[in-house]
Amino acid sequence: MKTGKELKPGMVIRIDNDPWLIQKAEFTKSGRNSAIMKTKLKNLLTGYKTETVYGADDKLDDVILDRKEATLSFISGDTYTFMDTTDYTMYELNAEDIEAVLPFIEEGMTDVCEAVFFEDRLVSVELPTTIVRKVAYTEGSARGDTSGKVMKPAKLANGTELQVADFIEIDDMIEIDTREGGSYKGRAKK
Repeated sequence: MKTGKELKPGMVIRIDNDPWLIQKAEFTKSGRNSAIMKTKLKNLLTGYKTETVYGADDKLDDVILDRKEATLSFISGDTYTFMDTTDYTMYELNAEDIEAVLPFIEEGMTDVCEAVFFEDRLVSVELPTTIVRKVAYTEGSARGDTSGKVMKPAKLANGTELQVADFIEIDDMIEIDTREGGSYKGRAKK
């Protein structure tokens, strides 16, 4: 059993005996109201999509899933093909199935991902907690602005934008924390 506040993208819950993949999960806690989790769900059997709001204390049945190590093999349009690292089996996923990790997937990446299966069918892919990506574009740093943690926008090779430290330049390799939508961790060690 999981509570509403424990839901994360990539998890699968059981609703009316059907498995539902959580594609997006956004936790909201306002001052007067109780905490809620807004979710975007996809039925793994029918492909039907819906958005549902759960209370933070709502109890939900989770589904036990199989997991295997896989790497991105290639991208063809909106289809992403992953290869099992042990038996070299190829698995395909559509862009909408991996919406939560899509901003950090790029052609030629060597990260070993975790492929998630439900009844021998690939349903999602989870990235490692920390990944390293190259900064494709960022503005120059603002001279004299040294008070505290100064951040600026940067763009990765696949077009994803995120906030990085002021000293990061074009072609620098940075570490990104992929949990909770992805955030800058620091400059990658060489």
